[in-house]
Order: sequence, then C-alpha cells, then structure tokens
Amino acid sequence: MEDQLFRTIMGSFATGVTVITTQVDDEIHGMTANAFMSVSLQPKLVAISIGEKAKMLGYINSSKKFAINILAANQKDLSKQFAGQLNSDEVVAFETYQGQPIIKNSLAVISCELFNQLDAGDHTVFIGRVTGLKHEPQEPLLFFGGKYQEIKE
Repeated sequence: MEDQLFRTIMGSFATGVTVITTQVDDEIHGMTANAFMSVSLQPKLVAISIGEKAKMLGYINSSKKFAINILAANQKDLSKQFAGQLNSDEVVAFETYQGQPIIKNSLAVISCELFNQLDAGDHTVFIGRVTGLKHEPQEPLLFFGGKYQEIKE
C-alpha cells in the first residue's frame, strides 16, 4: 500500500479539529490534532494520537494530563498556529479549567488525566480519564480532504 493513498483515504473521513493543551512547569504547550475519539462511557475515557516526533509527546508524558479543545468554525487561525502553519506573534488567549490551560471560546473542552498509553507504530495513543467537560454550542471547525470545511445545509 502506498503512503499517499493511505493518507488520501484517511483524509476522506471528515473530522472536527482540536488543539491539545497541557502545562509543564509554568509553560503552556499546544498542538493541533484531529486524531481524537471517545473510548468509553463508564469510566469516561477519550483517546488522542500523538506522533513520535511531536514535542507534545514529552509534554504529556511529563504533565500526565491534557485538555482537548474542540475548535469552533471561527478558530481556523488558531488551528493553523498550533499546527505550525501560521507565523503569528498574536498571543493566544488561554484560561484555566480544571487546573489546565484551555483555549477561550472553544466549542467544547474535555480535561483529562492520563489513564493509559500505548505505542502504536510511529504514534503514541494517550487515553485520558475525563475530569471535566465544558460546552459552548456553536458551529464546529471541520477538516476533510486536507482542507478546512464548513457545514452547508
């Protein structure tokens, strides 16, 4: 199987866009990710997948907690900034929720403590036990076919 065909097919699954945040010492770290899923209702567990070359891997291993910020449609620039696609001197507006840094005005936030992790090829899957939920209903930021998308009725 060709890598590019695999990437194309994986990109054919429409997803929301998240920014994973954590704090180590006094420094806040964030990374755009769409590899996120619900795992269990009892207990409430979610999973994120982080590449072996991403700095976030070490940050989560150090902090043992993270927040998943589900981005709203008007937060595309934040997604690009945390993906390293936008050189911006703009300061990101963080607030604290459940003791963790989160992005203001996100559609939803899921705060987690590290429950388990497993190596999966060139990624690590972190399973988080949900410690808090925050929701501000609004249109989601979507990603499909390598591009940001909007819901059209």
